[in-house]
Amino acid sequence: MTKTPKPQPGIMDIALYVSGESKVAGKSDVLKLSSNENPYGFSDKAREAFTRSVQDLHRYPSTDHASLRAAIGEVYGLSPDQLICGAGSDEVLQFIATCYAGVGDEIITTEHGFSMYPILAKMVGAIPVEVKENNRRVDVDAILAAVTDRTRIVFVANPANPTGTMLTEAELVRLIEGLPSDVLFVHDGAYTEFVDGFDGGAALVDQYPNVIMTRTFSKIYGLGGLRIGWAYAAKDIIDVLNRVRQPFNLSETQLTTAEAAVRDVAFVERCRTENAKWRGWLSNALIQMGVQVDESFANFILARFASEEEAAACDAALKDDGIIVRRVGGYGLPNCLRITVGDEAACRRVVHVIGTFKGVR
Repeated sequence: MTKTPKPQPGIMDIALYVSGESKVAGKSDVLKLSSNENPYGFSDKAREAFTRSVQDLHRYPSTDHASLRAAIGEVYGLSPDQLICGAGSDEVLQFIATCYAGVGDEIITTEHGFSMYPILAKMVGAIPVEVKENNRRVDVDAILAAVTDRTRIVFVANPANPTGTMLTEAELVRLIEGLPSDVLFVHDGAYTEFVDGFDGGAALVDQYPNVIMTRTFSKIYGLGGLRIGWAYAAKDIIDVLNRVRQPFNLSETQLTTAEAAVRDVAFVERCRTENAKWRGWLSNALIQMGVQVDESFANFILARFASEEEAAACDAALKDDGIIVRRVGGYGLPNCLRITVGDEAACRRVVHVIGTFKGVR
């Protein structure tokens, strides 16, 4: 019998990731609110840097990302030597799983956590251990109770996706201090910039050597199409991660555009302010219609309906108007729709359609 190559353990258990929809059949005026993209696009300074970068497409980029790391360090008050950059924070998360977990190890995720976490666990042959949340909030006690001598990594997004809820600093400290010191705590801060005054876990990294903070340029910076992310951790952890990073994992276009974006703090502040304003407005409008909404700290809200059937019917009504939101049944939330906070026109359009669907407008 002819033998065929066999994939590593866990690979064939991975269900392919499904991204948010972007098209509606028969509709030209489509409003995409399914991927938590920035409705204000990206900074003019980032646009200018992107345009200039085409002059150097024949050149290899730097392998150490020194200029971008210096810019991130300057803006966020972090040591550049403790930073690593990747093709989106997803790649950095993959570095972490590759370096710190293997076959038979356990990686803790939460009930409604980001769907990439169990994929990363299976990618390296580890066992994803899912713990319950408490009313769509990460449950510190449940995580600590799930820790065994095989636990290697705990993944927590804060603010969380797709719920938008958030742990307090005290809860984070209690969680970290309750973990064994050889368990890596990954604070995924993709939505950090939408929380006024929040450092995304940077102070926790400075205090605890087993904490790593990840961030992205895909959300508030509006550069999802370029795939740029980064992480901050103790120098010895960054040194480990760099050993599996491809030397040319980011192009010169990615590096120069991200550097310009991170330095444009005025653009970020404007986006944060507008998001907070319309997130609150959208949440309150839906609550008045009888749609339940938890307080969100991100650039989306999680709308909860009375049943899976009602959520599906509302999703269909939105699609009939050309509006795409995210069904989140795969996250254990079949009666919910995740709706990206758009600009004023987008939010008013969503409320009008849902109000008509609910018969209250």
